[in-house]
Amino acid sequence: MNSKSLCALAGALGLALFTTLAAAEDAAAGGGLSYDDKLKACGACHGDNGDKPLAPDYPKLAGQHADYLTQALKNYRDGRRTHPIMSMQVKALNLTDEDMVKLGQHYAGLPAAVQTLTQ
Repeated sequence: MNSKSLCALAGALGLALFTTLAAAEDAAAGGGLSYDDKLKACGACHGDNGDKPLAPDYPKLAGQHADYLTQALKNYRDGRRTHPIMSMQVKALNLTDEDMVKLGQHYAGLPAAVQTLTQ
């Protein structure tokens, strides 16, 4: 991993952690994270509309298949898929199965930045 990638990873980790901690503080005052807080935490790294990731190696979520995104989140939660930021985020945000389905559906419903080419 080159120094540019390390800097992007460190910056993203810091932003994700800050976003999660800020949401957790708000949740402590009100009894839990709202779905909107969880959506904002995703947007911190992937962009508000899931189409402008913070780092070039982060995926664009907009237009992905809902079931793929839902299963990816479950795999991060269950340890079948690992990434230093995503594994931490899914646990810190305390995503429920319902949250994961809603997040998958949300991003699947957004316009994709990349189109599939047909021949």
